Amino acid sequence: MLALIAGGGDLPRRVAAVQDQAPLVCSLEGNRRPEGLDVDHWFRLETLGTLLLTLGEAGVSEICLCGSIDRPALDPAALDDETKPLVPLFMEALQKGDDGALRVVLSIFEQTGFTIRAAHELAPHLLPSPGVLTVRNPREGHRHDANAAEEVLAEMGRADLGQACVMRKGDVIARENETGTDAMLTALALDYERPARADEMMVSTGGLSEELATWLAELSGMVHDAPGAGAILYKAPKPGQDTRADLPTIGPGTAIRAAEAGLDGIVIKSGGVIVLDQTQTLAILDAMGMFLWVSP
Repeated sequence: MLALIAGGGDLPRRVAAVQDQAPLVCSLEGNRRPEGLDVDHWFRLETLGTLLLTLGEAGVSEICLCGSIDRPALDPAALDDETKPLVPLFMEALQKGDDGALRVVLSIFEQTGFTIRAAHELAPHLLPSPGVLTVRNPREGHRHDANAAEEVLAEMGRADLGQACVMRKGDVIARENETGTDAMLTALALDYERPARADEMMVSTGGLSEELATWLAELSGMVHDAPGAGAILYKAPKPGQDTRADLPTIGPGTAIRAAEAGLDGIVIKSGGVIVLDQTQTLAILDAMGMFLWVSP
């Protein structure tokens, strides 16, 4: 039986939807809840030991960590007896960067006897095929920027600092930090007037609603003056990253933010970045004359 340790966002629902048997859904208290999923077990970091026992008693043999999870604080007073032996591992994890902390968490599940399954292993359709998936193709300058961005991201990743950057004509104009890719793009787009937010216009069935198509048409007439005009978003895993958890993800929201920032397109590393709702993501990019290149 599979259990999802489900964070915020739409990824847990997408993974659960393609399983033959409904997984057990567990979520961390105080974190964003997974979209569109009922949670079977809420837990705290201080009661993780008890959760491990509960999962074993329920017949769970496989674990998938998916969705965004904020780094929790540890309250020593809330520790239960089953979790106290794990405290040294918790302290080690909390002192590491995101990837290092995830490695510690994964090792706790593995040492307890669970098999770790990656989200893209359970839902392989979420990893797009290599190539340009949009009507528009990147120009030669975009390809040079992608090569430069790959080196920048490798440097950032070695310091466990992020999985994305925005590049234009060889210069880095934005770097992802712990707030994430969408926040980076939102900050980049703050300096000019544009239509009101489009989040509520996105539909869950793929494609574009009439309202969103109208919004994008209005936006397309403004972005030539946007701070990110001519730039690309590049996103890829960190060097040596354990891809069983926290694989980089983009989706319709990322496409909207990239459009608002005025970017020419998005480049992601083949086999290393999940695309949620590919149909709607591509529809947004095509409507804006932007590209999505899954680079080798």
